[in-house]
Amino acid sequence: MRIAVAGGTGTVGRYVAAAAARRGHTVVVLSRRDGVDVLGGAGLEAALDGADVVVDVLNRTTLSAREATAFFATTTRHLLAAGARAGVRHHVALSVVGIDGIDASYYAGKLAQERLLAGSARPHTVARATQFHELAAQVAARTTLGRLTAVPRTRCRPVAAAEVAEHLLDVAEADPVGRAPDLVGPREETLAAMVARMAHHDGLHRRVLDVPVPGRYGTGLASGALRGGDGPRREGRTTFEEWLGSPDRAR
Repeated sequence: MRIAVAGGTGTVGRYVAAAAARRGHTVVVLSRRDGVDVLGGAGLEAALDGADVVVDVLNRTTLSAREATAFFATTTRHLLAAGARAGVRHHVALSVVGIDGIDASYYAGKLAQERLLAGSARPHTVARATQFHELAAQVAARTTLGRLTAVPRTRCRPVAAAEVAEHLLDVAEADPVGRAPDLVGPREETLAAMVARMAHHDGLHRRVLDVPVPGRYGTGLASGALRGGDGPRREGRTTFEEWLGSPDRAR
């Protein structure tokens, strides 16, 4: 199978590309580094020529609902249009567990992406996953000043990005179903506790503050919506502690 990975150099995309190659697939990475601009559309049609499946793990880190919506809507439209012309038979998109009631900030963009796919005539599957273990390091890098780290109050059930990649490939190798079972992590966590344990593991002396975020976005984070509900789901195996000491973390 020829699998095109949009965002194939990112946090999840690099695992998708590597795992797809291990499974014997031909992998095409859609990224600006490889001469393909999905947001602008340049090089996309040629890159998708002969592709059977597109796995979309593109991302834009932003708290702006307008920016997130513009990014995910534009890239999804370009991928769907180019995929239709190239005869792609399955479009797989990664989304986030539990965002239905948080139509704000970054999650507004992911919901817009899901709505576009649901309203399209293209065969597709949306595969939702909970937040990644890798989120702890990403948040700490943005919110640390000296020995103080302020973390948005978040209840979640994190999963390893490498396991998300394997889940996406299982979905890609199957028929389009519209919505796959959710992938959730093995344990409930708070983001502040994850950041604090990561700092301790790395021998860093930091004070971690668990800070409530105002508005619908913050309420959704703190309520535990991102842990997932009672619908069909798969459960990851790697705990946050196991991930901290794993080779994957250093990648």
